Amino acid sequence: MTLLTHDRYCDEIAHQVAGLRAVVTSGADLGATVPTCPDWTLEQLVRHAGGALRWSQALVASRAEKNIPPEEIPFARGPEEQGDAAALDAWLAETGELVVRTLREAGPGAEVWSWFEDHSSGFWARRMTHEIAVHRADAALAAGLPYEVTPEVAADAIDEWLVIGPWIQRRRAAREGKPLPQGPGGSLHLHATDTTPELNAEWIVEWGEQGVQWRRGHEKATVALRGPLTAVMLGFYRRIPLDNEELEVLGDRAVLEGWLERMAF
Repeated sequence: MTLLTHDRYCDEIAHQVAGLRAVVTSGADLGATVPTCPDWTLEQLVRHAGGALRWSQALVASRAEKNIPPEEIPFARGPEEQGDAAALDAWLAETGELVVRTLREAGPGAEVWSWFEDHSSGFWARRMTHEIAVHRADAALAAGLPYEVTPEVAADAIDEWLVIGPWIQRRRAAREGKPLPQGPGGSLHLHATDTTPELNAEWIVEWGEQGVQWRRGHEKATVALRGPLTAVMLGFYRRIPLDNEELEVLGDRAVLEGWLERMAF
């Protein structure tokens, strides 16, 4: 697995924030329910995404050795005005500039607290890239707007989740003193149909004694999820349904549904 460069992650955060701001200022109903996060309105989703950026910025800027509670972070909840697209957009713009500047100044190797095993500013640059990219998809779906992401970022989002998802499962099992949950049986093949061979946007995912094991490559599996890379990423993150017209399921659909359920955050 080859990560993107730190500068590329910083550039991508700026790009994703700009895309989220475009949804906010599109005239979309900020009170609309987000289909993929039904507990939130569009405005609540945007405030959550901006708050996550503010949180990561505070951690990196202070080289935090432990977590900083969100209530201690200035402006993490967004503007006081509710339902004001202009105020929300201005807050997002300031938030994006602040976090990108902080991450660039820190570089990828600064030691910073994180909830993951990687305690570096580089972790936060990557995590926030995909946090905002996926929530921008949520926002676009809620607003009925098109969504696209570059192939490198979409592929890296799948890579990252195949690392983070199983790690969360292992930590939860250890904390609760329970064995790892059983796998769904069978193997999973994620196959992007619209990318170059150099990107190698195919994944084989299996469930062994140590939990999820995965690798890039083209192999036969119990079930395959095929389609354009953006659609495969959104399907894997459960942002679009498996019967989406861009996706094709080959093999045992129940196995695929079991995988997606177990890979949820």
